[in-house]
Amino acid sequence: MKRYQWIKWRTFILWVAALVLTGMLLWAGGPTSWNIALTIIGIVMQLLFAIMFMIVQFVALFWFLARGRTYWILPGETGATWDDYRGNPEIVENAKRIVTLLKGVKEFKEMGGEAIRGLLLCGPPGTGKSYLAQVIANEAQVPFAYASAPSFQNMFFGVGNLKVMGLYKKTRKLATVYGACIIFIDEIDAIGMSRQAGGGGGGMLGMGGGSGLLNELLLQMDPPNIDNSRFAKLLRSLGLRRKKAERPPVLTVAATNLPDVLDSALLRPGRFDRQLWVDTPDYDGRVDVFQYYLRKVKRDYTLTPEAAALDTVGYSPAQIKHIVNESLVIAHQRGAQEASYEDFRAAMETYEWGLKQPLRSMRDDEKRNVAYHEAGHAVAQYLLKPHDRVWKVTIIRRGGALGLAATKPMHERYNRSDSEILAEIQVCLAARAVEEVFLGKKLNGVTSDLQQATEMAGAYLGMVGMGDELFSWLATGSRADALKALRPKINELLKDQMLEVKNLVREHADFVHTIAEELLKQGDLTGEEIEQIYVRLYGRSRPEPIEVKFQALIDSPALVAQEQLPEEETNDTNDSE
Repeated sequence: MKRYQWIKWRTFILWVAALVLTGMLLWAGGPTSWNIALTIIGIVMQLLFAIMFMIVQFVALFWFLARGRTYWILPGETGATWDDYRGNPEIVENAKRIVTLLKGVKEFKEMGGEAIRGLLLCGPPGTGKSYLAQVIANEAQVPFAYASAPSFQNMFFGVGNLKVMGLYKKTRKLATVYGACIIFIDEIDAIGMSRQAGGGGGGMLGMGGGSGLLNELLLQMDPPNIDNSRFAKLLRSLGLRRKKAERPPVLTVAATNLPDVLDSALLRPGRFDRQLWVDTPDYDGRVDVFQYYLRKVKRDYTLTPEAAALDTVGYSPAQIKHIVNESLVIAHQRGAQEASYEDFRAAMETYEWGLKQPLRSMRDDEKRNVAYHEAGHAVAQYLLKPHDRVWKVTIIRRGGALGLAATKPMHERYNRSDSEILAEIQVCLAARAVEEVFLGKKLNGVTSDLQQATEMAGAYLGMVGMGDELFSWLATGSRADALKALRPKINELLKDQMLEVKNLVREHADFVHTIAEELLKQGDLTGEEIEQIYVRLYGRSRPEPIEVKFQALIDSPALVAQEQLPEEETNDTNDSE
């Protein structure tokens, strides 16, 4: 250290001596030397001016391009609290621990600990990842910076790096003032993709950051302990800096829907220390979310949080907020002062299926085809899916579908048995079965039905091991090749299920005909109306679930096919006649 300081002082003395010697020579040379010196100085100044002008232009350009599109929120400006974040109480508990660390950084360091530097929020869109970061910042009373990862990308090399450096530089200053600071980076996978997977490619003209931008982010998240303030630099240059440098507590919170594509260097401890999966809320969580939003709007007694939560399995908080608002829009359009459950259902139908667009020019025979097609789905859904309820059957065009039959779960389920998968396959094939049995023809409206049935049959045999083999196509790495290899068995399974569902619709022919007739009259049928039709026809409510015959299929698929082949041939003949 002393040798380094001596070298610096020696250099300074040599520069001073050179300047003194030059001045003495100019003084001794008289006016001629002064004129020459002034001419040289003038030329040098012109060159310096030209260089500075070019530098200023480039600096102005890069300053404009490198300005971070970052939104800064100071403590207390959001107003979002724990009471506003609903649906995931376990997530809130984990977030409260982080707030406790942010509030007590000094005490935690005195204990010998080190504040966390990164929190990765993973989950589907609309689950409240960015909102959770705002709540954390507000509860901890620290500044909050909101940035989008794609905004760091740029066509010029180095500009994205400047944006990241500038963001963290300002954040560290605010952390010094407020005790801590939070950076929220949305869609982190845009710049944090694995370099081995090709995520480090350059931008336009071979520039733009790529892996260099990711490397800069890695460095800024885990920098060395260096104090870069001007006063610290001055003391360091004079050899008077003795205090150990400390890093201001900066917490980087990032959100992504694709955590699997992130670079491993981002996920190591010291960068993203913690990872939280923010998933869609369960039933209790949805009830909590609906209570939060419904108490802010005018509604009648029919629209309850419990009923709404039962209809919205898999919905995120953002989707729930949207549906509640759309319910108010529909109620306002019909001149009501309060939203009802019917408005809520209409809002859900529009959101999930699209607007009603009736085909007024459709011929009666085509309407009849669509009605029987959807009646087949509805009957199979009603009789074969005990854990679901028929929600709506319609032959009015919505989006690209001429008609549809939709169900809603009665309760949340996380596993499906082999009989349930076979029942789902039969539901897909029920429309074609009704067409052949009652219309005597095959229609082209089963395209998506056959695709879905084939995919489920392939998964049944080649992924979940429910057939006569335990082979899984996931081990081959090529699903298409596995499907080709399993094609004979998949086709055999689909034919067997077609036999089963044909027998089902024959046994309940009156049920099929009545639903089709009511659809032709009304256009729509609710699940409650289908239940009333069944009670009126059979004098009882829905029977116990019809279990799909699958055990014989597992033991000997060929035996089942041989036993049912003659019956199928006879039925096909009768149908053609």
